[in-house]
Parts: sequence; structure tokens; C-alpha cells
Amino acid sequence: MIKLPLVSIIIDSYNYGRFLAEAIDSALNQNYPRTEVIVVDDGSTDNSREVMARYGNRIVPVLQENRGQAAALNEGFRRCKGDVILFLDSDDALLTTAAASAEEVFRNKKIIKAHWPLFVMDENGKRTGKMYPKLPLRDGNLRNEILLGGPWSVATPPTTCNAWTRRFLESVMPVPEEFYRICTDAYLITLGWVSGETRLVSEPQGLYRIHGKNNYAGRPIFQKLQTDMAVFELLCDLLKNYFARDGVRIDAEKWKRQSWPHKLFQASQELAVIIPAGETFILVDDDHWGGQICANLRQLPFLEKNSQFWGPPADDETALREMERMRKEHNAHFAVFGWPAFWWLDHYKTFTRHLRTNFRCVFQNERLMVFDLRANPRL
Repeated sequence: MIKLPLVSIIIDSYNYGRFLAEAIDSALNQNYPRTEVIVVDDGSTDNSREVMARYGNRIVPVLQENRGQAAALNEGFRRCKGDVILFLDSDDALLTTAAASAEEVFRNKKIIKAHWPLFVMDENGKRTGKMYPKLPLRDGNLRNEILLGGPWSVATPPTTCNAWTRRFLESVMPVPEEFYRICTDAYLITLGWVSGETRLVSEPQGLYRIHGKNNYAGRPIFQKLQTDMAVFELLCDLLKNYFARDGVRIDAEKWKRQSWPHKLFQASQELAVIIPAGETFILVDDDHWGGQICANLRQLPFLEKNSQFWGPPADDETALREMERMRKEHNAHFAVFGWPAFWWLDHYKTFTRHLRTNFRCVFQNERLMVFDLRANPRL
């Protein structure tokens, strides 16, 4: 009988004691018969270590001083013995099929990385009905796409979305700890894109928790943008060195112009100039921008219900009715279309014609389109 490969699940944790047991249980409850679970506590000051102690020898506990996510993943990898490795953030959870799904993918020796979407859950572990990431994940060899568009030119899955082969991780780890205290997954994923084949597992294999205090997702949008732009610079340098080995030069400035955080930061600066302080604007962004982007402006999602995004309109009639309702009820003087929702302008043709006919477009570029919804805007 052929011996199945060992799958290592490495959980990195810092002060997430209230979620840690759920993460550990999900790793221990895999339906794949050969797994090991390594839990690295990165200097927590809450009850995390007490939670870990309850599992005895069912897990491999690693206790270290607070050194950041890269150090935690590096130490977990040093301790693991598996041929297939999954990293699991301690506020997330895996479905029981994750290890088996990863192992099945890696039977094809060309594949070095697998990934999958995640169900989104709230702080209490209840599924919200949403998926993460919002954009569809890709598979295949993405080297040429990354070379053309930069490190975030394809949808990037977070830590819990990924599985790796040992041979790949041995070639790129340890992760530089001084640069990647957070966003360590960006380092691994970026090198994974350009080093070999990625395979998409179409069915979700885990749950991504949104609880308001996520180390990254829970930050205000401008803090996230600042982090993203700093990490983007690191990834550009990483890829510059990687491609230089093959004599290939990159255009990092072009990458920046195309990158999501740089485009969103630029859009926020433009809106702050275009729309007067204190005004309310209706934002059509397909719920992709991720938060309040202008501190001195009131921002409402479209479609909106109880100030929450309610999805795209069913038809032009709905879009027209809801835009007029929000314009009157909320005294919204501007409508802003962000580039992720530019497709609306072609799809909802009657709605777009109404806006262009009755209201003045006061700004338009590759990032934004802004309509002035005030009375007699064309006068």
C-alpha cells in the first residue's frame, strides 16, 4: 500500500485566544488521515497559551516572543514534517476537506501552489453569505501576467486560502522577518505566482472571519492603503531581484500606476478636491473599495439598505428609482462611479443615459466618474 503524504497545518496566532480553539479544532478534524497540527503563539498576552495547553499532544505547540507573522510562519515551517503545508490564521477556520483537497492537487508534480475561496463568517462564526476574496481566483502559470501587470494584477488570496508544496517553500523560506511582520502571505503568494503552476480548487475550503479587529482587515482604509503601498514596494523589489536572475527587467512605475492601492489612494485624493467638504455622495463601486475613503465626506453605498451595500440593481428601473430616492432622502449631491463598477455604465444603459442627460459629469478619468446631482446642475 502506498503511504499517503503528510499534510502539515501551521496555525499562527497572536492574541486571538477567543478564536483559537475553533481554528485548532478545524485543523484536527480534517477527513484526511495523515495530518499534523502545529500552533505557533507569537507572544500572546491573552489566554491563547492556556487554550493551546488543553490540546496536549494532539498539537505541536510553539511558544515564542512577539516577532511578527513572518517569524511565526518561519518557525512553524521549521518544525513541520509534511510534504504539503497549509498556513491557517487563528481567527479563521478550515473545512474538513481542505487537507484532502490540497493533497489531491499536488499529485500533479507540476503544481507548487493551490488555493481556494473562503466563506465569510462574522465574529460569532456565523456565515454571512459572502465569499472572500471578492474577485475570482486564477490558476495556471501566471508568470507572464505578473511580469506585465505587477504583483497584485491578479486576485490575491489571504493566508488561509493557500496550500503549498514543501519543495517550493524550502526554496523561498525563511521569509524576511524585518520586512513582513504582517502580510507575510504576500511574499509567499507573489513568489508562488512566478515560480510554477497554481491550481484553483473551485469549492471553498475554509472560513474567513471578519470581526472588526483583524490585524489587517480591521484597520481603517487609509491605514490599509498605506500598508498596501509599502508592501507593494517590497514586492516590486522582490520581483525585480527574481526576474533579474533571468535577465528580465521590470517596469515598477507602470505596475504602481496599475495597482489597486495606488489607484484607490489617488482616487481618494481626487474626490477630496472635486467634492466640497461635508457633502454626501453616492458611491457605485460594486462594494470593492472597502471603506470610507474621504474623511470629510459622507459616503453611501449603492444600492443601499440601512447604510449597507445591497448588491447591484436588478434592472434600470430599480437603479433609477433608488438613485432618486437616495438623492432626496440623504440629500446626496454627487454620484461617484469607481473603476470596479464601470461595467454598470454599459450594462444599465437607460440608467446611464438618464444620468448623462439630466446631470453634469464634473470629472472623469480611468479611476473615477463623478456626477453633480444638485438642482439645475447644468445651469
